[in-house]
Amino acid sequence: MSGYALFQMWEPFRQTLIKSHSFYVEQARKRLLSQFENIEAEADHAAKEWLDQSGEYFDPDRHDPGAFYEKAHDVGIEFYELLNDMREQTRLSVVAGMFHEWDKQLRDWLAREIQHWHRGDNVTSKIWSADFGQIADLLESFGWKIRTADYFRMLDACRLVVNVYKHGEGKSFDDLRNSFPEYLDDPFKDFGGMLSDTRHRDHTHLKISDDQFQAFSDAILAFWHNVPGNVLESQLTDVPDWFDKAILKDRAERIDSRARRQA
Repeated sequence: MSGYALFQMWEPFRQTLIKSHSFYVEQARKRLLSQFENIEAEADHAAKEWLDQSGEYFDPDRHDPGAFYEKAHDVGIEFYELLNDMREQTRLSVVAGMFHEWDKQLRDWLAREIQHWHRGDNVTSKIWSADFGQIADLLESFGWKIRTADYFRMLDACRLVVNVYKHGEGKSFDDLRNSFPEYLDDPFKDFGGMLSDTRHRDHTHLKISDDQFQAFSDAILAFWHNVPGNVLESQLTDVPDWFDKAILKDRAERIDSRARRQA
């Protein structure tokens, strides 16, 4: 029985997960993020358009031409800032969708593999409600030292970024600020000193670059590539307490149900 595979990552299924993720990232760049590649030119166009539309109201006897050009400049700056904010929100939204899909696919795979050798609602429910650390504990009980992998730190950062994007202030923000301050934009980075202290940043400073987005994507790909093909019963050691309790609860409920039917 020690050679029985409790968890299997079927290679065609692994490749499907990898291709699905790569398609998501590629199409998000092509169909969403690419729309913000020329926002400087678009801002200039907005300024010119305002100037053209306002020109019909210009009276050289009453108006200062410089004031019109200054206003057009302000319009261009405002347009750029609004589009830039939209670009940042779109990129964060894409990252959130990417992370949530990975998280759901992982939990779904775990739950389905467990159903091959264990039946019970408690384990399935717990797989879906367990937090990131608890899932990592379960994966490490496979003998898979996931926490020492380079991609784990990146996945953890991605999780915190997504939580802060969704919820704002809270524990995830505190953890992000303490462990991954590089994802909080520093508006005073050119000045240094006390103004650049991370204590002065809040959830509104959340920002990721294209390179950081790619790093998150690469971490997910690395994770799927590294899922063990087979986890044998003999390899599963020191399962997390929450998982063990859910298994025992399911077994107790089955015994109780069987006893009621026979009574």
